[in-house]
Amino acid sequence: MSEDHAGGHHRAHGHDGDHGHDGDHDHDHGENGHHPHGDGRGSGALALLLSVVRPHSHDPVDSVDAALAASRDGLRTLTVSLAALGVTAVVQLVIVAASGSVALLSDTIHNFADALTAVPLGLAFWLGRRPATRRYTYGFGRSEDLAGVFIVATIAASSAAAAYAAINRLVHPHHVHEVGWVIVAGLIGFAGNELVAVYRIRTGRRIGSAALVADGLHARTDGFTSLAVVVGAVGVALGWQLADPIAGLLITFAILGVVKNAARDIYRRLMDAVDPALVDQVTAILAAVDGIDAVDAVRIRWIGHELHAEVEVTSDGSLTLAQAHDVAEGAHHHLLHDVPRLAQATIHTSPALPGGVDPHALTAHHFAATPLAGPAT
Repeated sequence: MSEDHAGGHHRAHGHDGDHGHDGDHDHDHGENGHHPHGDGRGSGALALLLSVVRPHSHDPVDSVDAALAASRDGLRTLTVSLAALGVTAVVQLVIVAASGSVALLSDTIHNFADALTAVPLGLAFWLGRRPATRRYTYGFGRSEDLAGVFIVATIAASSAAAAYAAINRLVHPHHVHEVGWVIVAGLIGFAGNELVAVYRIRTGRRIGSAALVADGLHARTDGFTSLAVVVGAVGVALGWQLADPIAGLLITFAILGVVKNAARDIYRRLMDAVDPALVDQVTAILAAVDGIDAVDAVRIRWIGHELHAEVEVTSDGSLTLAQAHDVAEGAHHHLLHDVPRLAQATIHTSPALPGGVDPHALTAHHFAATPLAGPAT
């Protein structure tokens, strides 16, 4: 008798450190299926500096839940990048006061905005570590996506502020002083932003946080706009004063491109979208499990930086409940090992009955208008 025939489901519960999936290569298990351990970097200021230049592939822990480890990575990344961007923006602000460069002002505004976006995202990582409750039964991982909405809004607002400053300077020209220092500030802005961007994007992709990746893309664009400041300053040095506000406008257009891409990624997360290749991967894994005759439906969603899956499979209707459970448990085990960042899966096993009898005939009329979604084709 199969599990569904007995009226049951197989619930794949969340896994602990024995099944972490937040490594640099989208999988934390070594070649023989065991976790690699610490990388020998130690702790303290040196380790913190090394984590900026060469980010961890994982937290050196064995018993801490993978979700907590991922949140810890995210919080550490935000703390370090907030400090780096804060220093960069303060240095630039001093040079803005001395030079009057509107392009550098625009870049400084972006750097301050980028630093401040770390605050709501940090709160989201902290909130996401709270356990599920009877009201929030899936936990608080979606707080990251809400923080992502705030980040996109902040990027858009900073772009508008930069555009206003640039247009105002075009209408009311102003001489730029200390051009050499403006060039230095632009180079500092590029270096600081690119370092933060690499750190945030790598960590965001490793732990599956779209909001952190969006924040990293924001920082990367700010780095390239810092180079636009340098180009504008060179134009001013050659006697073309309008080069400075024009560079500010170019910065605005560059930021709008980031807004579009970041908004698209956050929208997809809010709408439970995943890469269709991931659905194909899960389908292939399940189809290869001994005892599964067909994969009927696969649904996957992101909750914070973790994946949750619901799948429906068909097995031999003559299996006992225990045998059907073993099939589902085997499928569960394969998914946890082979699907990066999968935290939980629910596997529903249906029996293949003689004569093509539908095991769901009793409830079929409830779903006539909304047929089950099968695997992506």
